[in-house]
Amino acid sequence: MALPSSFLVEPISGNPKPTQVMSPAFRSVSGPSIVSVIRARSLRNIVKCGATANYQVENGIGSVVVPVLSAAGVAEELKVFQENKTSNQEYLAMYSSIVGGITTDPAAMVIPIDDHMVHRGHGVFDTAAIMDGHLYELDQHVDRFLRSASMAKIRLPFDRATIKSILIQTVAASNCTLGSLRYWLSAGPGDFYLSPAGCPQPALYAIVTQIRKPPEFKGTKVVTSSIPIKSPQFATMKNVNYLPNVLSKMEAEENGAFAAIWLDDEGYVAEGPNMNVGFVTKEREFIVPRFEKILSGCTIKRVLALAEKLVKEGRLTGISVRDVTVDEGKNADEMMLIGSGILVKPVLEWDDQIIGDGKEGPVAEAFFNFIMDDMKSGPSTVRIPVPY
Repeated sequence: MALPSSFLVEPISGNPKPTQVMSPAFRSVSGPSIVSVIRARSLRNIVKCGATANYQVENGIGSVVVPVLSAAGVAEELKVFQENKTSNQEYLAMYSSIVGGITTDPAAMVIPIDDHMVHRGHGVFDTAAIMDGHLYELDQHVDRFLRSASMAKIRLPFDRATIKSILIQTVAASNCTLGSLRYWLSAGPGDFYLSPAGCPQPALYAIVTQIRKPPEFKGTKVVTSSIPIKSPQFATMKNVNYLPNVLSKMEAEENGAFAAIWLDDEGYVAEGPNMNVGFVTKEREFIVPRFEKILSGCTIKRVLALAEKLVKEGRLTGISVRDVTVDEGKNADEMMLIGSGILVKPVLEWDDQIIGDGKEGPVAEAFFNFIMDDMKSGPSTVRIPVPY
């Protein structure tokens, strides 16, 4: 945005270069002032880096000098930022095709600002869990990853085998045995235009985060989302345009719930912000909403396969993927959220209506145990050992 013409230029005593002084009109704009977003450590940077920005901005209270940092100065500030950041996630390794390698320094885990995934949302992503030194369902997630890239018209920087090898090597470099592998394909850096025509190469990024303990089997509450659901074209593609998902999650948290459930354009149950939904009817049938309008979750697909055990044991009468009405869902014996980050989480209450007997159900618990066992001792089709 261009600066207002009312910006005044005055010389600083002892410095022939100009000072920019904010006009009263510009200071009156509501919201955070420009100065408020300039970190207090800027003055310390001047001493460390020996460079000033030659501009001074006043907000009526005081002034701060913005430093011009060298590459080394930027690296140092990124390191300080990471050291002072409070987060329950620990970043252990990152791969970037931009630099052509892996780093284990969190301060170096950055991407270019002109990457079209950043400023245009032109990117796709996926995840794979790391359990006991194995990657769980990596092939299944990579297949979906590449389908999403095709739908988003993102060229592949490498073939499938190379991408898979890079992902495995990134986990190996992290030494992580319990955590998550997240990876992105972007149209790539190049410019700030809308079209990716100016991006010379697509980009692949991957990062390994460590978790302290596996998900726990514990019931929760959900609400119905008032945020519009994404159209099927984008809902079935795992892309980085997650603002509706974020707002849906925030809406749930504002109402004391874990997640908000989306309904499709016909009013049928769709999905959660980053998980699928399943129900056990009073007739003991396990039902899941159709995937034509929502993301086809790898975890729920695995649950559907493993659920056949309960049918054979007579604990379920059948399994069905079909339209589910809200009334049918709220009056089910069991409701559960299913996704790679939570595995299987029972829902005890939906919009203040108790589900079943208000306790964690036996089918949800069986599914949770099935997935945990599968992650720890499942077949080679779902578990890939990491060569640390």
